[in-house]
Amino acid sequence: MSRMLDEIRQQPETLARTLASELRKTEKFRALIARRKPRLVVLVARGTSDNAAQFGRYLIEITTGIPVSLAAPSILTLYGSKLNYKEALVVGLSQSGESTDINQVLEHARKAGAVTVGITNEARGSLAGVAEHIFLVRAGREKSVAATKTYTGQLMALYLLAYALGGKIRIADLEAIPDFAVNALELESEVSAMAERYRFMHSATVVGRGLNYANAIEFALKMNETSYVVTEGFSSADFLHGPIAMVEPGFPAFLFTPSGPTWNSMQEMLNRLRDLKAETVVITDRRNPAAANLASRVISIPARIPELYSPIPYIIPAQLFSAALAMEKNLNPDRPRALSKVTRNL
Repeated sequence: MSRMLDEIRQQPETLARTLASELRKTEKFRALIARRKPRLVVLVARGTSDNAAQFGRYLIEITTGIPVSLAAPSILTLYGSKLNYKEALVVGLSQSGESTDINQVLEHARKAGAVTVGITNEARGSLAGVAEHIFLVRAGREKSVAATKTYTGQLMALYLLAYALGGKIRIADLEAIPDFAVNALELESEVSAMAERYRFMHSATVVGRGLNYANAIEFALKMNETSYVVTEGFSSADFLHGPIAMVEPGFPAFLFTPSGPTWNSMQEMLNRLRDLKAETVVITDRRNPAAANLASRVISIPARIPELYSPIPYIIPAQLFSAALAMEKNLNPDRPRALSKVTRNL
């Protein structure tokens, strides 16, 4: 049994546990931050956590109106530049809590006047000792090198953070997300069967927009690290500014296509890719049946999911596909070559 698959299946419980366990802490933080509302939020992360941070940027800006920046840790760790974090909220995301550069940025930010928050899966990790406030992802130990349940757990923590910052998010809506994750897991057999077609795929692209742009990057990363497929994730807007030139007949393109504000852009992208005779696979749900009419293949979650809450359930079929593709290629998705679970760098 693949550990990666087992951990993918654990996500509904992880999400429900994270939400229930962190809600009281979130309400306390919300009361605190109302008295000291930041003028800026800075997110600091690496790897899969950085993809979660990309989601957090969209989520916080959309729901709160507070500007969000993604930090470049090397500005501190390599160049030694000191930044003014007065009136800022600096949030470090690390699954293990042991990313040296992330922790150094938070230490500096705290001394420079920021309120600091850590989002981590390890209550005893170094990050928990550095940040003033901690949002714990309640995923349990993640044994597969390829992160899955900690990624979606971080997304849930970011929903709670956005809520604490006054975002237009209802806790009742967040409580529906674990059920959407269950709906997504119902597609496991279908997605596994689809992966067989792509056994000899060497390169591909993944396209998303808005809240699902982070998922495009994360899906590409999962295919990079588990199946060694050369894949890059793009915003549909950026894809039109150059990368679309690499598309030729039969080129595999995976797209996240929820209904809502991003659909017109994604619909245009699907039409362009169809004209170029690309092979397109869309991840969507029953709220947007039109997506299936434009794609070569469709993965449709059997639920009606509002776009604001689509990123967590939408990444699950992508995770399932990545694990299944690795096994189709006779690779071990739990132990990608040249990778380890914890990466420390400066």
